Amino acid sequence: MKVVALAPVYNEKGKIGRVVEKAKKAPVAEVVVVSDASDDGSDEEARALGATVLRHEKTLGVGAAIRTGFDYALEKDYDIVVVMAGNDKDDPSEIPRLIAPIVERGYDYVQGSRYAAGGRFGKMPLHRVVLTRAYPWLVRLVTGFPITDATNGFRAIRASLLRDPRIRLHQDWLNRGELEYYLQLQALRLGFKFCEVPVTKIYPDLSRYDRYTKIRPVTDWFGNLRPIIYLTLGIKP
Repeated sequence: MKVVALAPVYNEKGKIGRVVEKAKKAPVAEVVVVSDASDDGSDEEARALGATVLRHEKTLGVGAAIRTGFDYALEKDYDIVVVMAGNDKDDPSEIPRLIAPIVERGYDYVQGSRYAAGGRFGKMPLHRVVLTRAYPWLVRLVTGFPITDATNGFRAIRASLLRDPRIRLHQDWLNRGELEYYLQLQALRLGFKFCEVPVTKIYPDLSRYDRYTKIRPVTDWFGNLRPIIYLTLGIKP
């Protein structure tokens, strides 16, 4: 099965290069970096290390960047898409662990979990500890699936799931982080074969908020709840 590794990025020079170098050692046919209009040299760094770089000329959001990567993967007929952080918080050497359930056991969506048995995580800001523990509880409540780490962006997805017409990723309200949570919820709600595997999540630089995340405090935290509200109440498809 053809596997592509996808990393959305916005101004992560010095980090995206490490991501590309490590991902190239994994069993993937291509490493794709989607730049959301980075202006710090991230694109050049990723390209120089052998990644395919897709670029937005205007900053749209991480969801739009991931969607651009999905569109590219489907156009190139990849079978599996692995999504990973562009700021070096994930360990690409664990990609085989993510894709194995799809290749060997027919799963459609494999969620990486720092909290599953065998998973690891380093020091996290207190608010991240609270949010990464609270959100899975909401997902369990509305889906019944015993998910442990619903906010982890490290995951593998069978491409056929992305082609399902019931999953409508090209909605403007999914341009930011909402897209990831929407896709995860739809995979669970629509009965796709879903599992978690243990992975590592490390925050390499906690010295300043914008050095470990581009998520806007409060605004994006509440925005990421929209998929649960909209899908549960039938407000959006």
